Amino acid sequence: MQETNNTPATNESHADKIWDFFCSLKLTIIILLLLALTSIIGTVIQQNAPAAEYIREYGEANYKLFTTLQFTDMYHSWWFVGLLALFSINLICCSIKHFPRVWKFVKEPTLIPSPGMLKGAANRLEMSSNESRQQLTSRLSAFLKKEFTAATESEADGKTYLFAQKGIYSRFGAYTTHLSILVIMAGALVGNFFGYKAYVNIVEGTSTSQVWSRNGQAPIDLGFTVRCDDFDVSYYPNSNRPKDYNSDLVVLENGQEILRKRIEVNDPLSYKGITFYQSSYGPAGTGFFKVKVTENATGKVTNINARMGQHTKLPGGSAFAIDDFADNGRFGPAARIHVDSPDGRHGTPFMVLKNYPDFDVRRGGKFSFTLVSYEQPQFTGLQVAKDPGVEIVWLGCTLMVFGSLIAFFMSHKRIWVCLEEDGGKTKVTVAANAHRNQAGFSLAFDDLKQKLEAEIENKSQVKEG
Repeated sequence: MQETNNTPATNESHADKIWDFFCSLKLTIIILLLLALTSIIGTVIQQNAPAAEYIREYGEANYKLFTTLQFTDMYHSWWFVGLLALFSINLICCSIKHFPRVWKFVKEPTLIPSPGMLKGAANRLEMSSNESRQQLTSRLSAFLKKEFTAATESEADGKTYLFAQKGIYSRFGAYTTHLSILVIMAGALVGNFFGYKAYVNIVEGTSTSQVWSRNGQAPIDLGFTVRCDDFDVSYYPNSNRPKDYNSDLVVLENGQEILRKRIEVNDPLSYKGITFYQSSYGPAGTGFFKVKVTENATGKVTNINARMGQHTKLPGGSAFAIDDFADNGRFGPAARIHVDSPDGRHGTPFMVLKNYPDFDVRRGGKFSFTLVSYEQPQFTGLQVAKDPGVEIVWLGCTLMVFGSLIAFFMSHKRIWVCLEEDGGKTKVTVAANAHRNQAGFSLAFDDLKQKLEAEIENKSQVKEG
């Protein structure tokens, strides 16, 4: 029988220890320090990069260690999610532990103060009046309603009590903030596990319906098509440093144009929760040359589109090819060309300048060449992000602002008035307190006290007269 009686106490003791552990402030501090430390690791070590980058920067041995510890995808690791879960449990347990006391303040306010509360209040007033207790009670109730808020009247031990309070729901400010943290973490987890960060390179005039994750895994289907109609880059004067670059993107579904936007850095395109950011650009394959070929004997002109290194036939069996291209700041775009004879002999290379159309005429060959233009296809590099938890995070941020405003800028203010018979007069005792910003409330109470004293004294004099 003794063992039977002791067992529940032992179980209860263990349960209390577990409960106290999850409610511990020390646990909160430790978890916050660990989250800060791991966030530093996640910032220093690039996340979800290709394996070759880690091996090149840290070495193969360190890369294996990082993958074992999940440092390369830290925000999806079991231990980071576990820290967030433990912090959430800690926050919930702390809130549950203290919530009943706060709820009692709301549901069961202290209508009748104890003698100690009346005598020991930092903000108090004692006066006597010639008015009857009933008349003074009615008048002070109206006074509080006008100057503070409506009061509740109670009777106990032959005394009358008035109780008034403001800002009762400011007691819930901290819990609103706690809830906002949980909502933000939930949104972040939703974004981590159901969203992605990817990239895609689209050549001008082409389209794609897939993007590639940063860790190089299988492509991700967008569910629609994105086309790049044009890419444009501008440079600072007399330099090759880009000043601005942007892309004309078109969203297509079932072959129909849904959305069109010209994006640039910090001005992305968003569609169905997926956002495309302008991030990079570069040349895509070999360019196209437009060349005007003149047969010097007849004056016949032929316009030809040619690629770098590609042999193009000329009248009479000859052929030419463009060996190189450069954009010289002084002379402008220039191409190096050679002409092969009908029997395939490689001719001596010569230069053709776009800004000097007649430059090659002086060479005196069978054909003279003019470089009309050079068009280099570009690809636009886009960062692609999908975050289904962003709206949840915004909700949490809104709750946090709202809760912080309540918690730090609002206060629960209470006033008690006790009226009792005292030798043919009515003794009035007033006590008041606030659970936050005591100094500010004391100033407000001093002003209220002066009005109250004037109210009681004036009426008392009228009564005596």
